[in-house]
Amino acid sequence: MHGTPEESKVELFRDAKIDWLGKKWYFLGFSLIFSVAGVLSMMFWHGIPRGVDFKGGTEIQVQFSSTPNENHIRQALSSAGVKDFIVYPISDTAGRSANTEVISLPEAADSSHDAGRTQVEGALNCGQPSSDCSIQRVDIVGPTAGKQLQKQAALATAYSLLGMLIYLWFRFELIYGVAAVVAVFHDTLITVGAFSLTNQEITLTVIAAILTLIGYSMNDTIVVFDRIRENLALSRRESLPDVVNRSINQTLTRTVISSGLTFLTVVSLLLFGGPVLRGFSFALTVGIVIGTYSSIAVAAPMLVAYQGWRKSRGKISNLPAKRARA
Repeated sequence: MHGTPEESKVELFRDAKIDWLGKKWYFLGFSLIFSVAGVLSMMFWHGIPRGVDFKGGTEIQVQFSSTPNENHIRQALSSAGVKDFIVYPISDTAGRSANTEVISLPEAADSSHDAGRTQVEGALNCGQPSSDCSIQRVDIVGPTAGKQLQKQAALATAYSLLGMLIYLWFRFELIYGVAAVVAVFHDTLITVGAFSLTNQEITLTVIAAILTLIGYSMNDTIVVFDRIRENLALSRRESLPDVVNRSINQTLTRTVISSGLTFLTVVSLLLFGGPVLRGFSFALTVGIVIGTYSSIAVAAPMLVAYQGWRKSRGKISNLPAKRARA
């Protein structure tokens, strides 16, 4: 005999009674510490480290016949007068060395697009009959294109937040949309701050990861908001803080399972994906943790704070529960 869906589903936190709102000051302190640290780093320490995609420059992929010695590569480049370069390896899908190095050069004053390639070829003797290396690919981004990509990345993020705000305004109430967007902005700020604090470059793949985590965090927040709205409609005499706490506890199993499995996946990508995917996987790793946290610790408390402000103005006794069925 088969049980009902409610009886057969996995419940990690059955009948949880955690007072999440009672810990709101701890959550606020945590958010302030990491947000302020990231902002200070962006303003005074490392700035916002931009990759070649945004600041312009040249990336040269060099294939070697055997495992290269990165120290020798750096010494050869320095001896040839190449400045401000970055060298990192590329691994194959199994995490093994592919005998390939990427050399990233900043935008050169020389207007010639081949200047960076010529410097690297001369320093490493690539292309010579006795050489053990060859240039596989050269990617060049000019300053104008870099600025345009930077502008488009900022607009893509802003438009995604605006679209989500409008959707939640019609689906729930305006305050739900504002709370969700504030939570997602909080996630983005801390993630970008983490890149600044660790001095890792932000590239187009990192922007893709940030847009992904915006959608992920918003989805998690909507699940909590939807349960709050349902409980408000069923328990009109119950105070909003009690409804919010109960709603978070009811969705806790779903949150932990979905976020936990995704977190394990992106951590594996971070550990074994190699340098090329490190920025993408680092952004997702930080973003999933912070996004899951913000749905509980930022978005939900904002609803309660809004109700408190409305009550102090003598406008309402509780949040409306309209549009119970979307």
